Amino acid sequence: MTTDTAFDLVFRNALLRSSATPVDIGVKGGRIAAIEPRLACDAVEIDVSGRLALPGFVDTHIHLDKACLLERCGHNHGSLGDAIRAVSAMKRDFSVEDVYARGARVIERAIVHGTTRMRTHVEIDPRIGLRSLEAVKALKRDYAWALDLSICVFPQEGLTNDPGSQELLVQALRDGGEVIGGCPYTDTDPNAHLARVFDLAREFDVDVDLHLDFDLDPSWCHLDEVCRQTERHNYQGRVAIGHATKLSALPPERLKAASAQLAQAGVAVTVLPATDLYLMGREATHNAPRGLTLAHKLAGDGVVCSVATNNVLNPFTPFGDASLLRMANLYANIAHASIGDFDTCLDLVTDLPARLMNLGDYGIEIGKPADLVVLDIKDSRFAIAELPDVVMGFKSGRQTFERQRPHLFRPGP
Repeated sequence: MTTDTAFDLVFRNALLRSSATPVDIGVKGGRIAAIEPRLACDAVEIDVSGRLALPGFVDTHIHLDKACLLERCGHNHGSLGDAIRAVSAMKRDFSVEDVYARGARVIERAIVHGTTRMRTHVEIDPRIGLRSLEAVKALKRDYAWALDLSICVFPQEGLTNDPGSQELLVQALRDGGEVIGGCPYTDTDPNAHLARVFDLAREFDVDVDLHLDFDLDPSWCHLDEVCRQTERHNYQGRVAIGHATKLSALPPERLKAASAQLAQAGVAVTVLPATDLYLMGREATHNAPRGLTLAHKLAGDGVVCSVATNNVLNPFTPFGDASLLRMANLYANIAHASIGDFDTCLDLVTDLPARLMNLGDYGIEIGKPADLVVLDIKDSRFAIAELPDVVMGFKSGRQTFERQRPHLFRPGP
């Protein structure tokens, strides 16, 4: 037992994924100062009651700038191209205030569902200019008390084929863009698109996060060029690709080769279950393909992977509540995950996306920020299966939300 009166806060009886029995977590100056079976001190105490404590969910891929648009478009679209065109038309009229309000709505849902880290992709092109970036920068500032928001700027509708986009992208990287993205499948010259993205990444020393190979035709792909550019620029561990639904269409031997290629090049993969399931296979009249890349299998082959939200209530995905626990559960269902895979599925929304985003300060460890969320479950193995409530959250030791447990009003005798 350690006796220390210098803690500001102590979490009592917290179950960690790394501990067989509950422990106490001492917090000082917003950081974790001690983790022991029993801390003796006079600090403020919060009894976790043996429930699971996590450092928060990590959402590596979301689009705050185009969330919550259903009431504006009626959603008569089906294909990926239809969705891109619908948002392209609408975003010409986006204001800073509008993007901020819709983004805040999603962020607040994400916070109460336990997300503490997030990377949002922000469209940059002549139609929207830098208005969405201005709004998201304000969201980053205003919600820093509960969530760390990273901004990835990217050209959704192409780069070489969209005059003015590259100049705006450079301006965005000078003015708050922390990661650069790309979308080569919308460009008339995909390889030139990728070359420019990687060159800008090197120039500004930022990571790369691409939308890639978003269809079910395995006869061609841009993955080879991404791996080539990654190795050419010595960018191993700094590149991620989102969607990559083509991988779901590969036979086992080709998928094994692609996994080895990704692992060797240090390219991470983000699977976006809601959007991937919704947009892929729509032309099928029966036996529709899922279009879901098996992230937990790739992770087993040494590829850093994540499962993330992507779109919320818009033409790309007319559903969503920004719950990563629910998204991981959806993924596990569709991916036919077994009980033995449940821990990895939880990793896909916690530790692995933290690695993808190169978050060196993530985790419940001494010296790291006291970012914790508490799930109403006492066995981490079944967090994905049971979808427990996320009952409270803390950022740097300060409480950010609380959810009251439901009360059943049983009839009297």
